[in-house]
Amino acid sequence: MELYFLRHGIATDVAPAGLGDAGRPLTKEGIAKMQAGARGMRRLGLRLDALLSSPLVRAHETAAIVARELGLELQLDEKLASGCDMAQLFALLGEHRAAERVMLVGHEPDFSALIGALTGGSRVLMKKGGLGCVSIERLEQGAGTLTWLLPPRVLRGAE
Repeated sequence: MELYFLRHGIATDVAPAGLGDAGRPLTKEGIAKMQAGARGMRRLGLRLDALLSSPLVRAHETAAIVARELGLELQLDEKLASGCDMAQLFALLGEHRAAERVMLVGHEPDFSALIGALTGGSRVLMKKGGLGCVSIERLEQGAGTLTWLLPPRVLRGAE
């Protein structure tokens, strides 16, 4: 299985009144950069079987941009909300065992920690809009290989 970890794009520091942290949307700059990043994914020939996102607004908006660009159906899952750990990741992937290429859209520090745990302790830093690919043979800690990690500027440069 190939797992693609996409950190959400640049978001506002404060959500509209009453929505809290979960309601923080992408900024205009964040939207424009994610659109460029999604075009870069298409030009790189990225093929996905599933696109799964945190339901938090900034991640959902990021995933929706990718879904539109790549012609994919987007699925939201609470397991990808802030605080996603290995148990939640494995439960989520267990629900999508038939998929060979899965993109997950979510948050830091979760994704850096998950990539590190999957690859046997690598130290990783995911930038906003950054994309990493981990190949895994089985759903267990340390069973993955970090294939690549693209900072957002490189992903946008693929266009």
